[in-house]
Amino acid sequence: MKAYYLYTDQEFREPLRSGDQSAYTEIYHRYKFILHQHAWNKLRNKEEAQDILREVFTNVWLKRETINISSYLSGYLYRAVRNRIVDHFSHNEVKLKYVNNLKPDLSDAPTDHWVRENQLNAIIEKEIAELPSRMREVFEMSRKQHITYKEIAEQLGTSEETVKKQVSGALKVLRVNLASWLISSCLFIISFNEFSR
Repeated sequence: MKAYYLYTDQEFREPLRSGDQSAYTEIYHRYKFILHQHAWNKLRNKEEAQDILREVFTNVWLKRETINISSYLSGYLYRAVRNRIVDHFSHNEVKLKYVNNLKPDLSDAPTDHWVRENQLNAIIEKEIAELPSRMREVFEMSRKQHITYKEIAEQLGTSEETVKKQVSGALKVLRVNLASWLISSCLFIISFNEFSR
């Protein structure tokens, strides 16, 4: 068995071209760590650095018969890694542009926000209007006119406890009736956010 660990870069040219797997294995072990470090320094991602190394060394083996190593194998491998890194960044930039073009235009987001808020206000007003008349009156005095329970009780000639029960009942009815609208809105927002990622 040849002592490939003693070979210089130039001496690997012929064994590699002839398909000597032991020579290829020695090249791989000789350069894999330093090339991985070089790729990691540029990418800051271990898996991406490993992918690039796999591509480079696979390419070396596949093109071993036609590979042009004019001087130093190390220089050739560094250039190959560098070119793969450049390709990687170019590909990511193109991918990012494509994804950004797919995303909906969010410049209308404030408009959408106002539309939803107006829809919600209209639905709340509709639900309040459908409350029993006494409950609606008490609720509007409490929530719209900001009158205290005590003052409402005095104005309507009823107890403060009754006012509390009316407001509590109104809130319960509104929660139930608004739940379906809020759930459908939340599902829309969740699906919109998933699409926007």
